[in-house]
Amino acid sequence: MHALSISRHIAAPPAVVWNVMANRQEEWWCPRPWRAEVVVQERRPGGRAAITMYGPDGEVMPHEGLFLAWDEGTRFVVTDAVTEGFIPAGPFMIGIWEIAPDGAGTRYTATARHWTAEAMEQHAAMGFESGWNACADQLQALCEAPA
Repeated sequence: MHALSISRHIAAPPAVVWNVMANRQEEWWCPRPWRAEVVVQERRPGGRAAITMYGPDGEVMPHEGLFLAWDEGTRFVVTDAVTEGFIPAGPFMIGIWEIAPDGAGTRYTATARHWTAEAMEQHAAMGFESGWNACADQLQALCEAPA
């Protein structure tokens, strides 16, 4: 399997982490100074998953795909290999975002699975580790902030 992954402990209960993960994506989904806008999320297998990311220099990066899984409270899985209406697209990855109880907090894991070693290497070269860790930092800060 051609996968890249990050994982970390978040000092907050799973319910808090899930709420931020699923309902506040615009606050953590892409590394600042970029920002994300949720276009639509049909939270079910086969449902449309669309987010647009905006860069500080006017960049616009739409991300269209479908949910392969939505397991409320634990995980969601998205692919860009298929778009709304089951239209094949140029596949890059399957993204898996999941949480599990971890002691007094939550284990957050984000994984990008690729069709080829070349695609995985391209993603790594694009800054997967630093970018996805920056997003995880933002998620963690939101989850651990005093209520």
